[in-house]
Amino acid sequence: MSNIITVIKPNKGFSLSDIREIYTYRDIFLSFVERDIKVRYKQTVVGGAWAIIRPLFSMILFTFFFGKIAKIPSDSIPYPIFSYSGLLLWSYFSTAVSQVSSSLVSNKALVSKVYFPRIIIPLAASLAGLVDYAIASIILIGMMIYFQILPPVSIVFLPIIMFFTWMLATGVGFWLAATNVLYRDVQYLTSFLMQLWIYATPVIYPLSVAGNYTWIVSLNPVSGLIEAHRSLWLGHQPVRFDILLFSLLMTLIIFVTGALYFKRVERIFADII
Repeated sequence: MSNIITVIKPNKGFSLSDIREIYTYRDIFLSFVERDIKVRYKQTVVGGAWAIIRPLFSMILFTFFFGKIAKIPSDSIPYPIFSYSGLLLWSYFSTAVSQVSSSLVSNKALVSKVYFPRIIIPLAASLAGLVDYAIASIILIGMMIYFQILPPVSIVFLPIIMFFTWMLATGVGFWLAATNVLYRDVQYLTSFLMQLWIYATPVIYPLSVAGNYTWIVSLNPVSGLIEAHRSLWLGHQPVRFDILLFSLLMTLIIFVTGALYFKRVERIFADII
C-alpha cells in the first residue's frame, strides 16, 4: 500500500477561491483581529487612551509650531480642529501600514508551522486600528462642540472614505509585508517612509497652500482621502471630487497589485521567514 502525500500550495494569483478560503477560515481571521486589538493595550498603564494621546499631542505640537509660529492657513476654520481632523485619519493610516508591514515577521512561528491563508494576517492587522480611530473620534466630536461646528449631512458618506483608506493602507502593507519577509530592512524603511509621507500629505496644511504644485501633492493617493475626510467631518468646503476620484483609482490599483504580489511571494514565506 503506497503512502499518499498531500502537498498544500497557495495559488500563484488572487482569485475568487482565495476569497472563499478566507471565509472558510473566518474564525481564525476574527481571532487574529481580536488578538491584535488586545495586544495593543495589554500591560499598558493608560490602556485605550493611547488611541487619543497620539493624535491629540501631535495636534497640540502642530498647532503651536505651524498654527501659531508659522501661521499656516487652515481654510478659515480654527487650526486645532483643522489639524486634528487630518491627524485622525492619518494616525489610522500610518499605524495600519506599520502594523501590516511587520505582521508576517511578527507571526513567523505560525506562518512556518500551521496552514491557513497567509493573507489573513495583514488583513487582521489593518482592521485592528479602526478601534483606535473610533476612540480618537470622540475628541474630534468634543472639539466640534467647543468650536460650534455642525457636521454636514454628507458625513453619512464617511464610511466610504474609511473603507478606501483601509484598502490603501492594506494595499501598501501587502507590498511592504511580503518584501519584509525577503529583506528585513523594510521595517526600518517603513518607519522612515511614514515620517516623510505625512509632510507630502495635506494633514497639517490645506491643499490650497500648494498653489501651482497642487497637482503634485494630489498624486499622493492619501491626499484626496484626507481632504474628503476633513470636508465630511467639518463641512467647511465641498469635497474635491477630482482629487478624490484619482485617490480612489490609485487605491484600487495599489490594493489589487499588492494582493497579487503578496500571493506570488506567499509560496516561499514558510521557507525563508
